[in-house]
Amino acid sequence: MAGNRHDARIHQTWINSDRSVPTRFVRPFVRFTQISASSGIVLLLATIAALIWSNGPFGDTYKTFWDTHLEINLGPIHFDESLKHFVNDGLMAIFFFVVGLEIKRELVVGDLKDRKQAALPAIAAIGGMVVPALIFIAFVAGEGGEATRGWGIPMATDIAFSIGIISLLGSRVSSGAKLFLLALAIADDIGAIAVIAIFYT
Repeated sequence: MAGNRHDARIHQTWINSDRSVPTRFVRPFVRFTQISASSGIVLLLATIAALIWSNGPFGDTYKTFWDTHLEINLGPIHFDESLKHFVNDGLMAIFFFVVGLEIKRELVVGDLKDRKQAALPAIAAIGGMVVPALIFIAFVAGEGGEATRGWGIPMATDIAFSIGIISLLGSRVSSGAKLFLLALAIADDIGAIAVIAIFYT
């Protein structure tokens, strides 16, 4: 215990010191992460950077970057996939796991415990799936053929962007509204996955 308190004092003293690293980098970074809108700001800046990079004169390097292979060996576990695969099937799986835990908590002890309240985002998700699909069909109906088979593409909601955008609004958005959007996006993604599994495989 004494050793832990001593380490904590050293750590606290270093962060609060006048040295260049904590003054210029560490403390500003800590303050930024404590802002509720920080995740939305990072997501927005990353999106803008990706759009400029992929559509600029060095667009080929963007694809090369995401095709870079990562190799990780942890005993019997061997991982050798592209960076894109690592993000899509690794980090996003963790993201959906955390979101799923949040929804489960609300369903068990939170605001979604009432079935009537839980049904509202599910109904909204159905509307959010059907309406985009109908709009897509209306635009491509004249072309016919293979074009109309893409009606399932606009059905999914990008939950990461949804959470990022609502976090930009910070405390101006109630916790109930955030929970509603989170539940809607989850239900929408589940429905979109079901559509892909049934109609596109």
